[in-house]
Amino acid sequence: MRDPKWMGVSPDEISWNALDGQLYFRWNPERLPYNNLYRISPGHDQPEKLPEKEAAQVVSDVQYSRDGQQAVYVKNGDLFIKNIKSNTERQLCETVEEESHPQFGSDETAIFFQRGRDIYRINRNGEEQKQLTHFVVRDEKEKKEGKGSVQNQWLKQQQTDLFDVLKSRKREAAVQDSLRKLRKKDELKELPLEEGAILRHVGVSPNGSAVVYLTYKPARNNSRTIVPNYVTESGYTEDIPGRPKVGEAPGLTKGFLYDRQKDTIYAISVARLEGIRDIPAYYQDYPKQRDSLLALKEDRKVSLSAIHWNPSGTQAIIIAYALDHKDRWIAQLDLQNGQLLSLDRQHDDAWIAGPGIGGGWGGGTVGWIDDERFYFQSEASGYSHLYTVNVQTKEKKQLTSGKFEIQRVVLSRDKKTFYITANKKHPGITHFYRMAVSGGALQQITSMDGGNEVNLSPDEKWLAIRYSSSNTPWELYLQENKPGAKAKQITESRSDEFKAYPWRKPEVIAFANRYGDSVHARLYVPEKPKASRPAVVFVHGAGYLQNVHYWWSSYFREYMFNNLLTDLGYTVLDIDYTGSAGYGRNFRTGIYRHMGGKDLTDQVDGVKLLVDKYGVNPKNVGLYGGSYGGFITLMALFTEPEVFTAGAGLRSVTDWAHYNHGYTSAILNEPFTDPKAYAQSSPINFAEGLKGYLLMCHGMVDENVHFQDIVRLNQRLIELGKKNWSLAVYPVEDHGFVEPSSWTDEYSRILQLFEERLNN
Repeated sequence: MRDPKWMGVSPDEISWNALDGQLYFRWNPERLPYNNLYRISPGHDQPEKLPEKEAAQVVSDVQYSRDGQQAVYVKNGDLFIKNIKSNTERQLCETVEEESHPQFGSDETAIFFQRGRDIYRINRNGEEQKQLTHFVVRDEKEKKEGKGSVQNQWLKQQQTDLFDVLKSRKREAAVQDSLRKLRKKDELKELPLEEGAILRHVGVSPNGSAVVYLTYKPARNNSRTIVPNYVTESGYTEDIPGRPKVGEAPGLTKGFLYDRQKDTIYAISVARLEGIRDIPAYYQDYPKQRDSLLALKEDRKVSLSAIHWNPSGTQAIIIAYALDHKDRWIAQLDLQNGQLLSLDRQHDDAWIAGPGIGGGWGGGTVGWIDDERFYFQSEASGYSHLYTVNVQTKEKKQLTSGKFEIQRVVLSRDKKTFYITANKKHPGITHFYRMAVSGGALQQITSMDGGNEVNLSPDEKWLAIRYSSSNTPWELYLQENKPGAKAKQITESRSDEFKAYPWRKPEVIAFANRYGDSVHARLYVPEKPKASRPAVVFVHGAGYLQNVHYWWSSYFREYMFNNLLTDLGYTVLDIDYTGSAGYGRNFRTGIYRHMGGKDLTDQVDGVKLLVDKYGVNPKNVGLYGGSYGGFITLMALFTEPEVFTAGAGLRSVTDWAHYNHGYTSAILNEPFTDPKAYAQSSPINFAEGLKGYLLMCHGMVDENVHFQDIVRLNQRLIELGKKNWSLAVYPVEDHGFVEPSSWTDEYSRILQLFEERLNN
């Protein structure tokens, strides 16, 4: 439970320099308070520590010309261009403001880039720099011009009417303004932004003819929870502004198309998207509300993601997500009027998510192969796979298939090959593959079973592999980009103290749950079981997360604690319950509208396996977990008291109506639209069922699952007259604990709970 540096510090922030072909990473073999920058060249195995000042010299936003002989990029916040053949570099911009997102125009004579809010164009020789957009916040302009309330307008007019000097100055200003406009033939059109709106994304077409921009306006007047901070430097209790609860109004995005040739702005319209007025299926349980929505005949609210232009700038794709989480559209933008037209609609009666799909700002795995073909990932087959769509013919093609998930996709620079990370061999093993852009067989390139996080070198000749196994933390390897090539280990990070203990490789098993689904688990079997034959079930957090795999767990403290429990004679089971990542759409959405349903019965079915096959005493079974794992622990003790004798719920969600919007509304909809889902999913409603002993641990400055959650449950237990529970509070801890003393206290209490309650 100490600072994890005691184990050794694994390399991270691994990236290739796109210009010099060298590999950079952060590493800390000396276990200093900070991680140093290191560099290595392909074919060499000795990392070189670099001065920190060189970290700023690592380039970003690198974009190549079609022939690969020119590269434009950002370094130290300024724009540069490099001739690859002659290895000569030229600085194009030197400004206080930072440049970003450079790209070659379609004819490659010009470069477009962003500075502040706006888009600029500059020639490859660094001349003729021109501003292309001029974003203006509407209310800022009105304030500058003296506009405002009716009262302010009246006062302004009164001043002009009363004083001749003001009239004269106003006339002179009007004349000068007219002359300025006559002199300036190419004045930039003002692109208005609403007050409070954030310019989330702006992109210029490669031919420079159009600009598309997306704005995001956070919801106002949402109520927020206050998180009191008691242990402060000031000695006073200080309030931390918390998040809103699920059901509060979400922020909204808007999209705009600016046709530079017509000097016209079009609002991007979603009205023609397929199924835009569909009513979510769960409203069948609420006929009155369904009828009301049908009568309104309104488009559903939609969030727009980033813009993706084809190489010539003649087509643009925008990814759109319904705010009710039921649909994602790959949509073609009509450049004549701003209408979005569906190319692909992925619908899910539960919620849209999965690897390369989820509703983030970037829109998941998406991109152009050429001027006509666009690639993306979809769970349409039940597993996240790779697809293409032809924007001219509208033909869709599925490139990969099978009962596995595509987790990451990279298109080669020559646009002929996809490089793919997938769990094809086993749900708990990732490998790196390649495949032709037209589809076909996946050719495996990596060979070490476990976790392979691969970064492809700019020339695509080398793989930087961050690899780990279930009992060995992450290390850096280099391998030629060839199937069967041997990976060479570059770093050795483990401390002697860590290596001195024989950390177990838990057995990965699968069992059938009561619904016939295959459930994977990590199993720890003691060499010498206690006489009481006890067992402990560990429940991972996050819900949608995978912990039953062959690589190093992010729950490393829990992994070590499970080793300790096994040493002491406990059988330990760690389950990827329904809702976990890595197993496809049906498994992912199996908890829709009922958290604490299949995810909990999987734990119960796992206990039955331990009793029937591994000789565990059914009277001596406990469980523990944090966050979502804490929630399952509460539901287990409240609704399955005959199965679980004791449990430790850490930073637990006690009432889903009090959690955040983005996560909860996807799985349970909203409390006021789907109260049934919240009623059957929230532990606080089942507290009366507590029979075994419950330990609760919670940080008092938890900004994720608020301390208020556990306080409300405590009050409920008091009113129910329950005595078989305790609460340990941690005044300086957020959701993820930081202080070793807190970790040690928490897990000492958990161990004491199991030692006292599971040895009858």
